[in-house]
Amino acid sequence: MSFKDEMEDRLINFALVGIEISENLPQSYIGEHLGKQLARSSTSPALNYAEACDAESRKDFIHKLKITNKELRETLVCLKIIHRKPLLINEKLNSAIKECNELISILSKSIQTTKLNQHIRKS
Repeated sequence: MSFKDEMEDRLINFALVGIEISENLPQSYIGEHLGKQLARSSTSPALNYAEACDAESRKDFIHKLKITNKELRETLVCLKIIHRKPLLINEKLNSAIKECNELISILSKSIQTTKLNQHIRKS
């Protein structure tokens, strides 16, 4: 499996976990508010990554990866709020926080590498 395919698969699986967590939040005002936000922000990275893979240029690729990373960071904060409140206590929440951190790290490195390669090719 290529890096692209593996990353897409991880982002899709992450989205599914985000959806599952959002569906299991309490039916309170804050549970529904964070649940909707989590559903949006946790599914967005997979969709934005698909766009990045079809980027029209290296600059466009980097831009779309940055958007993907921003959505992951937003999701991470949402997960942390859910955890600290606590609105939900289960292993999926802890796993999602760990996976989100890993995905942010991988994408940050990919952005750095792509920028470096772009700079080297211009030289």
